[in-house]
Amino acid sequence: MSSMRALLLSLLLTAAVATPAHATSGFVVLSDVDPTIRHDIRYYTAHNFVGTRVDGYRAPLCILTRQAAKALRTVQRQVLRQGYTLKVYDCYRPQRAVDHFVRWARDLGDQRMKPEFYPRVDKTRLFEDGYIAEKSGHSRGSTLDLTIVKLPPRYQRPYVPGERLVDCAAPDRFPDNTVDMATGYDCFDTLSHTDDPRVTGQAKAHRQLLKTAMAQAGFRNLPEEWWHFTLNDEPFPDTYFDFPVTR
Repeated sequence: MSSMRALLLSLLLTAAVATPAHATSGFVVLSDVDPTIRHDIRYYTAHNFVGTRVDGYRAPLCILTRQAAKALRTVQRQVLRQGYTLKVYDCYRPQRAVDHFVRWARDLGDQRMKPEFYPRVDKTRLFEDGYIAEKSGHSRGSTLDLTIVKLPPRYQRPYVPGERLVDCAAPDRFPDNTVDMATGYDCFDTLSHTDDPRVTGQAKAHRQLLKTAMAQAGFRNLPEEWWHFTLNDEPFPDTYFDFPVTR
């Protein structure tokens, strides 16, 4: 009997060690809550302003607090009725990823992704202009970056590292399969401001559709980034987590 108890105890301890931190701290994997929301987790890939996979992204997952994930499921149900689907670019972001951004921003010699992501911004101004900071709401688990895609989704070709980069605000920018939002994701430009008066027509309508649907579910938009939203009643408003993005 004692050997059986020892075996059971060993199995329990092994399971506890193998359990990711977010599984016991109010975090969930979004696809477990709503498998219909599309994913394009850019920091797991090289297609981002850093130009390489970002520290802490061990899997292309969207992890959120349970409250944020459930609220996002409500948004998805609404936009599906309108002929769209949500697509997430980034969700919970570990502090080590934010630290990676800070190191990259201070390395003025690394400007390989400038032609696409910040063609009109001098890299020396990234901190001063607010594009990079030492803390991010994403690390609290209830902030995410997302867009909308018209149903049925069009094919989106993969990004090929080293390919010719195109200005994120140009009409012929990288062919994301989303609706027109006037800029691409993570475009360091004032044109990315949600209510920029230069954005008109369908792009303006699409931004307002996303903003309205998110607001109705309890999310607030960051005015400087049309893609960035935070749950109003976030459960960890003062805590910045650092567990990796993985199951």
